[in-house]
Amino acid sequence: MVRRAADEMIRASENAALLLNSGVGAPVSLSSEFVILPGLCDVHVHFREPGFSYKETMATGALAAAHGGYTDVCTMPNLSPVPDTKAHLDMQLQLIREKACIRVHPYGAITLEEKGRQLVDMESMAENVCGFSDDGRGVQSDEMMRRAMLEAKRLGKIIAAHCEVNDLLRGGYIHDGVYAREHGHRGICSESEWAQIKRDLELVKETGCKYHVCHISTKESVQLIREAKKQGLNVTCETGPHYLVLCDEDLQEDGRFKMNPPLRSREDRDALIEGLLDGTIDMIATDHAPHSAEEKGRGLEKSLMGVVGIETAFAVMYTRFVKKGIITLEKLVDMMCVKPRERFGLRFGNDFTVFDVKNPFSVNPETFLSMGRATPFAGMELYGECILTVCDGKAVYQKK
Repeated sequence: MVRRAADEMIRASENAALLLNSGVGAPVSLSSEFVILPGLCDVHVHFREPGFSYKETMATGALAAAHGGYTDVCTMPNLSPVPDTKAHLDMQLQLIREKACIRVHPYGAITLEEKGRQLVDMESMAENVCGFSDDGRGVQSDEMMRRAMLEAKRLGKIIAAHCEVNDLLRGGYIHDGVYAREHGHRGICSESEWAQIKRDLELVKETGCKYHVCHISTKESVQLIREAKKQGLNVTCETGPHYLVLCDEDLQEDGRFKMNPPLRSREDRDALIEGLLDGTIDMIATDHAPHSAEEKGRGLEKSLMGVVGIETAFAVMYTRFVKKGIITLEKLVDMMCVKPRERFGLRFGNDFTVFDVKNPFSVNPETFLSMGRATPFAGMELYGECILTVCDGKAVYQKK
């Protein structure tokens, strides 16, 4: 099967090259079984190096991305050291040059050590980052975020915000909803997310900066961003496949269901799907966040937050949304390839990826190329397995 797909892909290479170089992003059908797409782009991943290579390395993260059909990813800055100075950023850039088989674009931090107290020297890093973020933490100070937005605007860079009001967390670790109440868990209220989005949108209105909201999960967040777009604000947002497919009713007493923000209510999930359909949500990002088996094996309450998703994202979205006729394949490619690159100023390379859209496969974390194994989709039957990824003309993943 794989050899036949490769042969068909080669025979279609002239058309594929024209497609990919045009940047249109439309899928090409190779047969009833396979489609060829431009390399996917994920603007929100954690590759954990430098600092936490026992969770993931630059090499394993990039290989996992290639396994998922990705040729461009943007890595978040919660590392050690945090890329909050040019010298610290250079350490990460060196790892990328030496170890990454795909194109990796780092974020710079907004504040020193992501502690929210002192703005970084954005100008010294601007040339080599895709944007600025304190992902993993919300910027609590209104004035600090205002200053960050003004400087990002001056430099022509994007602010990608993890929105979370610390004072509203109250020790919670899953959504404050049905499952939390029935099983005695401490919940995280939806307002902890949308209240900071609301604040930031007022600052965007004031500063005019390019603003991107990370991993939205609540119905209020969708509505706030919808209204901001109607007002003409320069705002985009992302959500992840797990927020579109699962809700807090699907939770189990297992760390593979624990992430931040948490899986929200059925009503929130439905609002996210509506936002997907009407264009409020611009792109799909995985928030791929690997941890060690020990860190994810402490149950729902005590496990660290974060799940892996870069190797299953396309298949989950294809199976649950394209195959069911909810969205077209063209729209999915727009959200997973075209819009992320357009928003973050990333080029289309000589890239493509081939997916098997006819034959189902079962999600088996033991086959992941990521060092992380914690996924809420384990055991799920999906369509859209990646069988080949080519980045800058070089095969970086091929199914054996």
